[in-house]
Amino acid sequence: MRKHRILVSMGLLCVFCCVACPGWVEAQYKPYASYPEDPDHVVSLIFIHHSTGEHWLADDYGGLALALMNSGYFVSDTNYGWGPDSIGDNTDIGYWWTWFRGPKSATYTSALYAESGQHYGASFDDSVYTRLSKSPGGPNQVIMFKSCFPNSALKGSPNDPIPPINSNQLRDQGADSDYHTVANAKGIYIDLLNYFNTRQDKLFIVITAPPLIKPTYASNARAFNQWLVNNWLTDYPYRNVFVFDFYNIHTSNGGSADTNDLFLSSGNHHRWWKGVFQHLVQLPSNVEVYPTGDDHPSRAGNLKATGEYIKLLDYAYNRWQDLNGPLDNNALTFATGGNAGWFGESVAGYWVFGGSAAQSGAISNSQSSWLQTSVKGPGTLKFYWRVSSQPNRDFLRLLVDNKEAAKISGNTTWAQVTKTIGTTGNHTIQWVYQKGASGSGGLDAGWVDQVEWTSP
Repeated sequence: MRKHRILVSMGLLCVFCCVACPGWVEAQYKPYASYPEDPDHVVSLIFIHHSTGEHWLADDYGGLALALMNSGYFVSDTNYGWGPDSIGDNTDIGYWWTWFRGPKSATYTSALYAESGQHYGASFDDSVYTRLSKSPGGPNQVIMFKSCFPNSALKGSPNDPIPPINSNQLRDQGADSDYHTVANAKGIYIDLLNYFNTRQDKLFIVITAPPLIKPTYASNARAFNQWLVNNWLTDYPYRNVFVFDFYNIHTSNGGSADTNDLFLSSGNHHRWWKGVFQHLVQLPSNVEVYPTGDDHPSRAGNLKATGEYIKLLDYAYNRWQDLNGPLDNNALTFATGGNAGWFGESVAGYWVFGGSAAQSGAISNSQSSWLQTSVKGPGTLKFYWRVSSQPNRDFLRLLVDNKEAAKISGNTTWAQVTKTIGTTGNHTIQWVYQKGASGSGGLDAGWVDQVEWTSP
């Protein structure tokens, strides 16, 4: 058996593709951490979906919501009829442009980020799902969105040229459109990155559409989803977008529609497997192998998806939240919290060193967002910071052992701070962006970069 190992630079990940024969594709991604751990605090997540997503969430079917709850995610969702202009009715690929890039996208995303309700029951009698009893408050941090199986009926050819977004006729169109082609779908997703890169305070999880039973467009669907997983994000330099190949999960089973291959080493998978992130396409099937009399996947297929998804979500979340790179310090351990956590950002003009900095989370009046580390004294702390806020009302503060050591407000330039801690023992360092009771100004955030701690 001949194998080829190809190293592909993705900015953030090293991807090793093993090709043994036609029909076999395996990608194994170098992990950010030794293991994808659950978040250390409750994280608000919202899922945009229709009936297949409803089945997947349901306690008595796919069990996704229970698994998310047990991993520390507070789950909300949208469904048919949800939101301004009933935008929840529209989850086909062409409509993602409407949600995130269209003329009313600010209205739709504002409602999406603030949503904390459950919207099940529109199409599935047993679609009740259980979630944590108390919301952590604040906006949704993780945004999952999925199109339904009609979106796997992609026309055209995988090799057709991708049109510029201004001439892409799939914008604001459903999967029944003649413009629902592989090339146009790629163009929609490429354009979405122009929005996602402006909201690095959100983690966007693309869930690929499940396959159809009929093979008519199956090869096109396979080619498109392979492109999403392996090519779409190749040149995207940020950590806030991730793809889960729900499609691939549903193209291999354990022998029948009622038996899955969740724990088998062979088959088609997207999972955390034996210490690596694995995308495996071993079997040639490109159709739904968990049918239920129509194209909705069976319970066994959805349970497989749940079993393979949760650790990948943890992986994506921890990669997104990793602040050592943006802070240019691998020696210290950083934590973040408050009403919204800090995150790594790479927008030109906001950073000093290494192409990125840590930015405070999006918060409302009378809320705070903190970044924290511990050091062992005595020693000297150095860092750069800046703030863009309402002057003398909203502040970026430095706290040492819960006592204020410095603060800035208004619109500042980058400045270096040096703080000597002369006492021995452990010390807690916090940077806190805190808003007053009313108003806002500037970009309403604080930034920290190039953190150094030196001991004598």
